[in-house]
Amino acid sequence: QATASCRSRQTIWRDMAGKPLRCISVGKLKTPFWKDAAAHYLTRIKRWRHLEYTEVRDGDAALPPDQRNALEGRRIVEALAPQDVALVLDEHGQKLSSPQLAALLRRLDQEARGRACFVVGGAWGLDDIVRQRAFKILSLSDMTLPHELARVVLLEQIYRAECILRKVPYHH
Repeated sequence: QATASCRSRQTIWRDMAGKPLRCISVGKLKTPFWKDAAAHYLTRIKRWRHLEYTEVRDGDAALPPDQRNALEGRRIVEALAPQDVALVLDEHGQKLSSPQLAALLRRLDQEARGRACFVVGGAWGLDDIVRQRAFKILSLSDMTLPHELARVVLLEQIYRAECILRKVPYHH
């Protein structure tokens, strides 16, 4: 009976799947524990929602930071599809609680706006061209996070938002 109940809950959750999501970030995750953490949350998220992850190549380390940002910014903007509703992560962006993020995803699901696309910059942040393309600019924290950690925190928060939307006892 517990198996049948679990199966029926999974069916309900799958039926409640939101629109596909997309994430764009600069560079590859190089550190094994960040890769493992990201893979962990991607697996959890994909139970309920399709999530496409795009990594754009980071700029040449020999370039000065402003030129590197400009190059990475162009690559991000080129990777954005017309249907992408860019939710850009920036330390100066709007801070949302986890329930507020869940509400934002619900609202984007309900409106015919396109596909929510989270954007995470590289080690030197984001170029203004990316901020100008943003539907919303969000912040994960008042503190500056390494971009690899920011990616993992974002994935955990997306998973948490999905749990909030489905009333799964993860967020408390």
